Amino acid sequence: MCQATVYLGDEVVARDVTGLDPADGGVRLTTLFEEPTFVAGQIRHIDFLRHRVLLEPCEEVGDE
Repeated sequence: MCQATVYLGDEVVARDVTGLDPADGGVRLTTLFEEPTFVAGQIRHIDFLRHRVLLEPCEEVGDE
């Protein structure tokens, strides 16, 4: 099985991730046995060989 570990910066935010879907303001992560998780981040890099997904925090847009 191909499952990935997802990092937000240097922090592990999810393990054994089987799906990643872009969503407004972030990504939705799914695993086999847990409820989907939303992470406010955008994809920076995916390493298929090491089963790693690197996210960076989404920039917040302030009212100007």
